[in-house]
Amino acid sequence: MNETDRQPIAPTEVPPCRADEACCGTCRSTRDGSDASCWGDASLRGFCAKGCGRSDRQLNTYDYLAGVPGNLEDTDFVEVQFKNTRKGFFRNDNHLDLQKGDIVAVEAQPGHDIGVVTLTGRLVLLQIQKANLKQGFEIRRVYRKARPADLEKYEQAKAREHATMIESRQIAKRLELQMKIGDVEYQGDGNKAIFYYIADARVDFRKLIKVLAETFHVRIEMKQIGARQEAGRIGGIGPCGRELCCATWMKNFSSVSTAAARFQDITPNPQKLAGQCAKLKCCLNYEVDAYMEAARKLPERNVQLETADNTYYFFKADTLAGLVTYSTDRRLAANLVTITAERVKEVMALNAAGEKPLKLEAEDAPAPVQPLDLAQQEDLTRFDKVKRGGKRGNRRRGDAPQEERRGKQARSGERPAKAQKDQPREEGKPGGNGHRREQRPPRGGHRPQRGNGGAQDRPGGNKQ
Repeated sequence: MNETDRQPIAPTEVPPCRADEACCGTCRSTRDGSDASCWGDASLRGFCAKGCGRSDRQLNTYDYLAGVPGNLEDTDFVEVQFKNTRKGFFRNDNHLDLQKGDIVAVEAQPGHDIGVVTLTGRLVLLQIQKANLKQGFEIRRVYRKARPADLEKYEQAKAREHATMIESRQIAKRLELQMKIGDVEYQGDGNKAIFYYIADARVDFRKLIKVLAETFHVRIEMKQIGARQEAGRIGGIGPCGRELCCATWMKNFSSVSTAAARFQDITPNPQKLAGQCAKLKCCLNYEVDAYMEAARKLPERNVQLETADNTYYFFKADTLAGLVTYSTDRRLAANLVTITAERVKEVMALNAAGEKPLKLEAEDAPAPVQPLDLAQQEDLTRFDKVKRGGKRGNRRRGDAPQEERRGKQARSGERPAKAQKDQPREEGKPGGNGHRREQRPPRGGHRPQRGNGGAQDRPGGNKQ
């Protein structure tokens, strides 16, 4: 092998994107061309890395227009996110060079607040339309990028949130208010605190606000949220193994009813249908429209199918697959037959015309594929170890001739062992065929001694 073959192959150099063209997605270059390093390959060409966030915040949005020329010049609106899922829209009147992930100081009432820029450009206008803001909603301004002094005051305010929440819960309990304070959020400058609470009925918290203001010396704002909003603010992992939808991308919560579970043939088990918020899972609405559309193609369930030898009743249906299972019994699963919805309609048309097919399945229908039961494919005890050594020893000891064992017992003076049930007994001996067996006395009683006469010495024995 030559020395030239051992040299490592140099990586392909990817030129950084220019300022006048869209980012190709294969570099991390900035507008001035600095920090150009390859992070992907040619398969990612066309996707801009600037649109990806760190995904360390809830309700993260991918800006697919980040690399389009003129995207930032179309609008001055930016989207800023605060603690957990609280977001707001602000105007960049100072024309600051804001990018996704910048920490900014924005206008608040009173003072200022600290947040993170999560979206810029044209997509902000679409997000404003999606938020359904009320008419006359005031959009405040972006003051500046956060300074070190702003961040220091912000960290001090955030450090007080947990202790404030615990103490406010105790105050509400002393006032005997039927409410639960789920979270507390301080403003960036520490002049205001937002208390998020949950209540089933209307709560008069005017006295609570007065006590909280005297205790924490800040301006108090109360916001009522539902159980789903609380789960979104706290976050967590769902039973599917992924992060909660209300904590990642869902902002508008639509009502979920048990009819959605009924359309999808889901077992009405409250423990499985309820999410971490103790309400019905929002994902029940994701596929209910597809199930309702597929259910329209299935025949009615109360229709009976007549054949030459039986009458079939509806048993169950696979909505998405378009298969219907019928039974010969109205209440039990007897002689189940699974056919397609098209075949059901054909049989219904024949029954309407007064004809009865010979069987329910179509003549040219392929055999249905039965599901495989993995538990029945292999024996569950196939990995158990068999102790063969002990069994071999038992067989060797048990295979000794009977005469040899009797001889050893006679030499040692031991009593002979009882005869086994499957071993035939000789006539003329005690316990043999045609003779009664000895009746044993109860424990602790006198045991009669045997003589050489066998059955003659036994009380009540038969004489030959």
